[in-house]
Amino acid sequence: MTDALRAVSRRDFLPDAVRGRADDDVALPLVHGQTGSQPTTVAAMLRLLDARPGQHVLDVGSGSGWTTALLAHLVGPDGEVLGLELEPTLVAFGRANVEAHGMPWARVEAADPAHLGRPRPGGWDRILVSASPVELPQPLVRQLAPGGRLVLPVRTTMVRVEVDTDGRARTSEHGAYAFVPLRGPLV
Repeated sequence: MTDALRAVSRRDFLPDAVRGRADDDVALPLVHGQTGSQPTTVAAMLRLLDARPGQHVLDVGSGSGWTTALLAHLVGPDGEVLGLELEPTLVAFGRANVEAHGMPWARVEAADPAHLGRPRPGGWDRILVSASPVELPQPLVRQLAPGGRLVLPVRTTMVRVEVDTDGRARTSEHGAYAFVPLRGPLV
């Protein structure tokens, strides 16, 4: 995970106006009230997620594409990362940023405002959410593969959901964080 943070510079994923602050450990503005998460928060989420080579990962609220690229570095060319973003300006910005890093196994696409996440045959091995719902979104839990893991802030608490091979989910809490609200349906 530390290697990914060194290999994928946050600076490359920020608007020109805030690039000079890329090393500051704070959330930075992107567009339309959206922010790029602070590096220590991203590192904590990546540790909890524990994405591994060859896995299929969904990145909900991909923003500037930084987390999508970090996840792509972690899963490598045998894996897959799909970043989803609702804000059209960020979809284009994030897509261009990820494409510039030459990892064709990662992509950023527009999220469907009527559906949370995007189901995949066999489910996702990992799902990362970089926006805060008021309750645990069951549609994302259902999109996990057996043995899968979901990491997201629920209200202000970082939550990890792990699904066992029998499809049972268990949750654990991992500290307090502030995120922009998750937009879109939760059912």
